[in-house]
Amino acid sequence: MNLFSWDSFHRNANGIFLSQRKYIKDILVDTGMEECFVAPAPLSTSLKLSLEVGDILDTPDVYRRLVGRLLYLGITRPDLSYSVQHLSQFMHSPRVPHLKAALHVIKYLKGTLDTSLWYSASSDFKITAYSDADWSSCQFTSRSLSSYAVFIGSNLVSWKTKKQQSVRMLIL
Repeated sequence: MNLFSWDSFHRNANGIFLSQRKYIKDILVDTGMEECFVAPAPLSTSLKLSLEVGDILDTPDVYRRLVGRLLYLGITRPDLSYSVQHLSQFMHSPRVPHLKAALHVIKYLKGTLDTSLWYSASSDFKITAYSDADWSSCQFTSRSLSSYAVFIGSNLVSWKTKKQQSVRMLIL
């Protein structure tokens, strides 16, 4: 698949609309989840995945492929940023609970098929950025997560969630 072959890319005088609705439908079909119940959020706030809990998957490539597809969806779905970052931690040795969590994200996607990015042609060129960080929320490394979103006018142009390499404190 061509990296830029969107199933919905429409441009008119008002702006550009980006959607990966068909790609999500393909994932639903491939995972056999066309008729699944919809989840209200990508991941539960109480979810505690572990590197040791749960059986190791017999076919880890299934998990890796699914998370890879979610990474690709992240191009147009900033709402998946945290979930994909979290699930990506387990690529080396995925377990059953990790796959269940990834499939939960698919249930969320089923309910948000029509979520897309809209870039208005009439937006101003004012740049606004937001960032957030937590304090040592990673249960495995005690490292912090940070995220940001950058807008040009009302148009979201960049976003990311990332685990920090280290935190340095300056004491004066």
